[in-house]
Amino acid sequence: MSAKLSAIDTAKFVAAKRACDFIEDGMRVGLGTGSTAEWLVRCLGELVEDGLKITGVPTSTRTAKLARQLGIPISTLDEVKWLDLTIDGADEYDPDLNLIKGGGGAHLQEKIVATASDRMIVIADRTKQVDMLGAFPLPVEVIPFGWQTTKALLEETIAALDVMGDRIELRMNGDAPYITDEGNHILDLHLGRIGNPRQTALVLNQIPGVVENGLFIDICDIVVTGNGDGRVQVKDINVGTTQEDVIEFDEDENIFADLD
Repeated sequence: MSAKLSAIDTAKFVAAKRACDFIEDGMRVGLGTGSTAEWLVRCLGELVEDGLKITGVPTSTRTAKLARQLGIPISTLDEVKWLDLTIDGADEYDPDLNLIKGGGGAHLQEKIVATASDRMIVIADRTKQVDMLGAFPLPVEVIPFGWQTTKALLEETIAALDVMGDRIELRMNGDAPYITDEGNHILDLHLGRIGNPRQTALVLNQIPGVVENGLFIDICDIVVTGNGDGRVQVKDINVGTTQEDVIEFDEDENIFADLD
């Protein structure tokens, strides 16, 4: 293993590298956002340099910037219409491959891109696997107008749901509210436990002012989970299989060149 990487970064890297095996020449690929998805973009940059021909559709401005820097051809969802595959990270995933996403503030674009794909693959380290969703705060994107009213409506709504906590916080960026790529705010719901993710997702999106929530239900097809020792588990929810591989890599690979 590379001495330059922590166990968590090694886990993220081997998950990303294994997920690249699902990508074929000519594919249109959704590129996720976040620290784990960044490893995927780095891996794809090396493959593109070696001759792989793909079109990437980024889910955020920062993913688009990194993809351009690495020479990955990118386009927009409006231009390509439909994707063969989306690969993204997750903040949590449960045994049914339901997800919480949005820790990076891009879950709106991520959900649109993922649902416009034939398959969605999540790459994650072992810490993201949970028996029940909810320990990670659930992001809800809301429009700035009347956000405090929207927050009050959310508080009233979650009181009737099968959740354990009720604290809601406006996400901040320093002294100012965090602003998404679409110019909206994010309210983080500290629910502790989400007993019925499907019901919760549907109910939250009925509240005026809510744009989208971070629950991804019946969207993810495969989770690739990396470990700090280089092992990866690939769980396919559609065929009901789980397989384990070991990813070996050279500590001098170009992907680590700027990590010194």
